[in-house]
Amino acid sequence: MTRRALVTGATSGIGHAFAKELGRRGHDLVIVARTTDRLESVAQEIRAKHRVEVDVITADLSTLEGMQAAANALTDSARPVDLLVNNAGASLAGWFGTTAIADEDRQLDLLVRAPMHLMDAAIKTMAGRGGGQIINVSSVAAFTPRGVYSAHKAWLLNLSRWADHHYDDVNIDVQALCPGFVRTEFHQRGEMDVSGVPKWMWLDADKVVRVSLSDLAKGRAVSIPSLRYKLLAMLARHLPSGLVTRVAKRGR
Repeated sequence: MTRRALVTGATSGIGHAFAKELGRRGHDLVIVARTTDRLESVAQEIRAKHRVEVDVITADLSTLEGMQAAANALTDSARPVDLLVNNAGASLAGWFGTTAIADEDRQLDLLVRAPMHLMDAAIKTMAGRGGGQIINVSSVAAFTPRGVYSAHKAWLLNLSRWADHHYDDVNIDVQALCPGFVRTEFHQRGEMDVSGVPKWMWLDADKVVRVSLSDLAKGRAVSIPSLRYKLLAMLARHLPSGLVTRVAKRGR
């Protein structure tokens, strides 16, 4: 039976890489993003290359209406979704306390409320039909104190680890994917200066996705692509908190 996956933020970066790789593996897809033209372009590309079904949902996941549109696809019993990839995200250029609080509210909705709503819809539906899988794109920033963005990602990491354990008895696997710097449009859209980030810290989105899916198949609740970021995450967990905080202040 052909599997079906829903990917949010599927028109660029990690989300696009997930959509392409899952299509290559024969999954039918539901792809979600804010821009219809880009969604249709991605859908046409994947349909032509991999001969799978691709449905598009234009939705702003920082709104309740957008969240509901994506959740409706997850609860559609006629076209069940086996894998949810919560990837949609963005960041702000400034630090909390200097940014507009309305912008922070939108970030909270996009990075916390949206994946929570979609996880809720997916878990309730998957539990009733024998299981499923969820990948939540967190960040290695979740292991360090680096403002609101890392706090949002730490929340998602914590919830994912708990859910993977709690829903094991109904065959639902939940993974928190925690990459570091990935070459995507993410930093450009957030107007962030990453000129000081050394080359060795950058990851390729396609490789990140392949590692994530391999770890998901192995039942790993946390996926940290690359040995260098595994090491950095381990150090962040075990070094003195004051030292980790000082190091984390050096960049976004």
